[in-house]
Amino acid sequence: MAQKILIDLTKYRDCKADGSCENTPAEAIYSIFPNTNGLKTIRELAVFRFTCRKCTEAPCVASCPAEALEKDEAGMINRYTNLCIACKSCVIICPFGTMMTDFFEHHKSYDKYFDIQDEKELQELIKTSPEDAVRLVDMEEDPEKHIYQLNEKVLIKEYSWDSLNQ
Repeated sequence: MAQKILIDLTKYRDCKADGSCENTPAEAIYSIFPNTNGLKTIRELAVFRFTCRKCTEAPCVASCPAEALEKDEAGMINRYTNLCIACKSCVIICPFGTMMTDFFEHHKSYDKYFDIQDEKELQELIKTSPEDAVRLVDMEEDPEKHIYQLNEKVLIKEYSWDSLNQ
């Protein structure tokens, strides 16, 4: 079994909620992730895939004045970061709080973004992330433990909205 990167979104959320993050936490990017439509963090991709409730009407899409959000055939929301004007209309209208205001934070430099395809950057991400939020593991997807596969190298720990209703 090949080692994978486990990103625990619950630890990122807890860090933001309790104020224990010294600054905005570092973000992981995956340079060859398909269909990213601009710079996307692993966290944003995972939230839209696992946390978003995929509303039938998708009020976030309808509220976007820049037409930067779209819903694909599977119901997943995609944000075109190059079109997004960070007005946060989608954040306000989302009935479930899926849209996070920190998706729209713009850093003055890219020193908080680490490409997890690069070993040196991956180690820096692990070091600068909230404790145990990013680590290397020898495991597979395990929905019973709220661990889901994002791609062949990345696992996400998150409470998927549909798993909470079971």
